Amino acid sequence: MDTGTGTGTGEHATGGKDEATGTPMELADEGGAARAPEVAGNAWGKAAARPLSAADRERVARRDEAVRAAVEQGMLAPGTPVIALLDVTGIRNAAAELRAAFDAVLPAGTPVLHAFAVKASPLVPVVRLLRAAGIGAEVASPGELALARAAGVPPERTVLDSPAKTPAELREALALGIAVNADNPQELARIDALVRSAPTRSPLGIRVNPQVGGGSIGALSTATTTSKFGVALRDEGAREWLLRAYAERPWLTRLHAHVGSQGMPPALMVRGVGEVYALAEEINGRAGRRQVDTLDIGGGLPVDFGSDASTPTYARYARLLAETVPGLMDGRYGLVTEFGRSLLAKHGTVVARVEYAKSAGGRAVAVTHAGVQVAARTVYAPQAWPLRIAAYDAKGRPKEGPRVVQDVAGPACFAGDLLAEGRRLPELAPGDVVAALDTGAYFFAHHYAYNSLPRVGVYGYVAHGGPDGVRFATVRDPQTVREIVTESGGAHAGALTNL
Repeated sequence: MDTGTGTGTGEHATGGKDEATGTPMELADEGGAARAPEVAGNAWGKAAARPLSAADRERVARRDEAVRAAVEQGMLAPGTPVIALLDVTGIRNAAAELRAAFDAVLPAGTPVLHAFAVKASPLVPVVRLLRAAGIGAEVASPGELALARAAGVPPERTVLDSPAKTPAELREALALGIAVNADNPQELARIDALVRSAPTRSPLGIRVNPQVGGGSIGALSTATTTSKFGVALRDEGAREWLLRAYAERPWLTRLHAHVGSQGMPPALMVRGVGEVYALAEEINGRAGRRQVDTLDIGGGLPVDFGSDASTPTYARYARLLAETVPGLMDGRYGLVTEFGRSLLAKHGTVVARVEYAKSAGGRAVAVTHAGVQVAARTVYAPQAWPLRIAAYDAKGRPKEGPRVVQDVAGPACFAGDLLAEGRRLPELAPGDVVAALDTGAYFFAHHYAYNSLPRVGVYGYVAHGGPDGVRFATVRDPQTVREIVTESGGAHAGALTNL
């Protein structure tokens, strides 16, 4: 999905009410760039005009309830001006939707492992929550493997992918029985030696780059001609090498491909999967048996950051796979998926107090404590990663009132530290609250320590509605100044002067 461009300055157009919410909507970003109406009631940013499902409406209601409760309970206060929230109910629902989508198109009894891409939210309680919901773990470093193990994910439900696995990492994975996808011929040679030296129960395969092209975000397109990942399938001699590698190693039973993620059209993802399926059929045809019994099709389903709609859905993607690559979905092959962003993004929110409201060059600027440390991608690449911003008053209630063009700025000491630029929002004042939406994956979980800003506290919530209100649980404690000093070499303060 192409997330589109960011905002500019200049004239604007307004009009009507959104069909899904009945709220006022805006038809152009500042600068006159045409765009679709807003969907979320008090969230203004680039959006798509889509009716919300009942589940989406419930999620939005839970989010608003959680923001209000966080303010009322003192979690967001002058001393803790920025926090991150995770919707536990939403995450559970997403996991259930993923499993149901594939179950609906696969014959009963087809082996399927849905492995969460831990990189999307490397937080032990999140991985454990997903494990309890029937989701495994896909890891790409010793740290991610340690997190998955701490969360209780068993080795047989863990997959190791990385283009730079060390001998020690491979040895540990094979000893534990974790599935491994070799990235290249040199890594496969290392695995050869390890398999000869000690037996392993690890399912083993090779990652293939089907070279079907990229999406709208080059950095996340992993099936381009020159991608660093996997064996480039269309390179001269590569296909024959793969066929020979499998013929010589009867213990190679898997094939893996991951075409890309955000900015990748689902149709292109499916095309890449189809290329790998065809290779599996060729390998098995030459072997005269079903040597390759499982295809790891990666993850990468894009997220709609422009609205509160959960689209594209897992159900739509699974149906597209079944229609386009029917042989993959007829029960002859086991499947592994590696979704991350699509499981978490819609269920996370960064919430920050407005510290100051000022004006520069006629533009209102709301200065908050949420910026590059929680949204590095948006700050450094706003065209690719625009975020919607929701405005709340000082009591955590959706803010009403006339909208004015304003920037929402972060605390870091450089001009580009902006969550949003030139957005029309109800005018923000000191003590008001802003929320950066759809930040449950690859945002606040990935701290960027510019200006030695502390990692924000992360809290899960369940919104019960009625008198029971909202219950919170700590996922990650906020970082203290003492911890910042320790991480910054405080114990070695004299190390350089003493040389």
